[in-house]
Amino acid sequence: MNLTLHVWRQKSADLGGEMVRYDAKDISPDMSFLEMLDVVNEGLDQKGEEPIAFDHDCREGICGMCSLTINGIPHGPDRGTTVCQLHMRRFKDGDSIHIEPWRAKAFPVIKDLIVDRTAFDNIIRAGGYISASTGGVPDANAILIPKKNADDAMDAAACIGCGACVAACPNASAMLFVAAKVSHLALLPQGAVEAGTRVKKMISKMDEEGFGACTNHFECEAACPKEISVKFIGKMNREFLKASVKK
Repeated sequence: MNLTLHVWRQKSADLGGEMVRYDAKDISPDMSFLEMLDVVNEGLDQKGEEPIAFDHDCREGICGMCSLTINGIPHGPDRGTTVCQLHMRRFKDGDSIHIEPWRAKAFPVIKDLIVDRTAFDNIIRAGGYISASTGGVPDANAILIPKKNADDAMDAAACIGCGACVAACPNASAMLFVAAKVSHLALLPQGAVEAGTRVKKMISKMDEEGFGACTNHFECEAACPKEISVKFIGKMNREFLKASVKK
């Protein structure tokens, strides 16, 4: 396959950037998208040019590092798929592909396709944990939890914190990310003790970090590589209202 890439290049956070054209030649359809970028970078390195900077780690769809917008879609055209799981057979020979970083005020570009997602870390630091002493690790069946709650908690906990929901939202809202983190703890007995303070602290920090508001476009759910449901936003809103009326 021979492809034309239009890649966002930006040397640093303080400098402006631009789209730069590159030719990706002899690309195997069995390559992942990141492997294709590796091949392009090898060619740039051989020519003495600076390689394209992009985030990656596990390359197994787990870490959430591969944060690229491909042809205007966070993580690319395949639903429920991270960039590292996207294969080049999804494209056709001769295609033009536009590759950009996440676009959000709260995710400033560090270099090229890498953005600073410290804002997510700050939200987790504000309350996305359990600090109450729960004793030692009990047997799996020692604490009875309704199956629906257990299933919903596992679905919410699948969030990998990649930020695709923010990049897809026209308001750059982080509601789906925060809702997933709030919900998976609130649904379990261990997290119920701090549920009220947790949701208030995390929403407050989300607003402080400069994320936009949710206006129910549902683009976040469509772009999420783990297909986190927007029903968790409703769960978070209920948790917040309940905590707000309690003394």
